[in-house]
Amino acid sequence: MPGRRAGILALSALAPAIWGTTYLVTTELLPPGRPLLAAVVRALPAGLVLVLVTRCLPRGIWWWRALVLGALNIGAFFALLFIAAYRLPGGVAATVGAIQPLLVAVLASGFLGERLTPRTAIAAVTGVAGVSLLVLRADARLDGMGVAAAAGGAAVMATGVVLSKRWSSTAPLLATTGWQLVAGGLLLLPVALLVEGLPPAAPTAANLAGYAYLAVIGSALAYTLWFRGIRALSPTHVAFLGLLSPLVATALGWLVLGQGLGPVQALGGLVVLASLVAAQTSRRTVRTSRRTAAAEAGGSVPPPPIATSPPATEPSSSPASEATPFR
Repeated sequence: MPGRRAGILALSALAPAIWGTTYLVTTELLPPGRPLLAAVVRALPAGLVLVLVTRCLPRGIWWWRALVLGALNIGAFFALLFIAAYRLPGGVAATVGAIQPLLVAVLASGFLGERLTPRTAIAAVTGVAGVSLLVLRADARLDGMGVAAAAGGAAVMATGVVLSKRWSSTAPLLATTGWQLVAGGLLLLPVALLVEGLPPAAPTAANLAGYAYLAVIGSALAYTLWFRGIRALSPTHVAFLGLLSPLVATALGWLVLGQGLGPVQALGGLVVLASLVAAQTSRRTVRTSRRTAAAEAGGSVPPPPIATSPPATEPSSSPASEATPFR
């Protein structure tokens, strides 16, 4: 129903809006030079809490699926984001990362049977242009490795978004979110220790408040809303919501930090919003009505049909076959 879809879309939009506050929290509350520590603290404690609350563990193929999804959506994405942030100005990294909706649309056409329409492609390119107007500066320098890392970050998360839809689980949403956060956090932990060393011995009250915000709001809440949106809606439509992150970050920089906001940045913000509206109002075309019904209902999504042979299927699984409660 349109009303239900709009509600899920609005809640899903809260996730990238929350992620847009990360820059402000990091610069104002966290110790400098510790982005990987912040990434681990964002992911691992939040994931462990969600797993403990739901008392569900993966089972069968979901052990390796949770590891793959956690690596793509959390671990590899944060690591590449860290490299891009250190080697590129923030505006360049954000502009390169804005290609993610287009990548999701292309991958969804191949793996989920969604048709890549000209309207969606134009909206995606327009979104990149809007983000560049919003955050890119004329004196921005380019670094080959930094650009590759930013593009790689967009690619791995786009892949994670599409696979999260294709492998939609019937286990509780909080549990599957927790699995991914734990997997991503565990992958990041040795990298953080190797690159940044041990955490500071005596974090301040501001540091603890910042870490708590990132773990509870920035991860446990935001990723639950994000994955709920992916379960229920087209992943392409959800991916476009990611453009809200640089928009929120720029607005907070202006409102809270007193950073400049000129006519060009204002125009960029309007272009971003226009691309979001265009993407969300475009007509989705899916190969089978059964897949569309399953996606809208938030249920498990079957593999797409293959034209040359009967569709590959897996045995239907109940929540008990994908997750097992703590004994």
